[in-house]
Amino acid sequence: METPDNAENATEPTGIAAQDWAAASAEPQYRAAVVDLLGALAYGELAAFERLAEDAKLAPTLADKAELAKMASAEFHHFEQLRDRLAAVDAEPTAAMEPFAKALDDFHRLTAPSDWLEGLVKAYVGDSIASDFYREVAVRLDSDTRALVLSVLDDTGHGNFAVEKVRAAIEADPRVGGRLALWARRLMGEALSQAQRVVAERDALSTMLVGGVADGFDLAEVGRMFSRITEAHTKRMAALGLAA
Repeated sequence: METPDNAENATEPTGIAAQDWAAASAEPQYRAAVVDLLGALAYGELAAFERLAEDAKLAPTLADKAELAKMASAEFHHFEQLRDRLAAVDAEPTAAMEPFAKALDDFHRLTAPSDWLEGLVKAYVGDSIASDFYREVAVRLDSDTRALVLSVLDDTGHGNFAVEKVRAAIEADPRVGGRLALWARRLMGEALSQAQRVVAERDALSTMLVGGVADGFDLAEVGRMFSRITEAHTKRMAALGLAA
């Protein structure tokens, strides 16, 4: 995933974000939120591995197939890092992932690509929206957890690969652009719905996301977060040569 535009404007961490895991995890609600977060991320990386391996079957050339296989391998390595971290903080990895499996499985079921290009757009758009969401959460994490989360959000190379292939396809046949633009809008809607549902259903995670306010779910702050994610999506659509 690409680095967000405002990365250089980041402010000095305060509160829990200025602590390490040993200090921050003394708060039970915070620990529960981190286990939720790592569980969601781990299942997302496992699902990304499966999807990329499946997409490789649709690749038009052996070179494209090999490129997707390499990306799938990187996603599985990210999954292993998260699984190992969950075990290290005495959380059972499968139990931590389980609450998020249905939402992610539903998203992938509802957005199954019909061809190679749709698969590329889905990986680029869907993964980038998820990455933006987790980066929003990362600013509120302790230093140890934040470093891990940002590490597993590193670009596997899929973004540049997808942009190159999609732009080439549109140049060869401009009619492809309209179909893929509609597809990307559908992906955006489904991805945001899934993210909102996950946040709303996990009390510890939603409380941490909005800064630990007493009543948990600040709709205004969450709304601003999703507005930022939408703006980033518009920029990526332009990079693909598609209308948002």
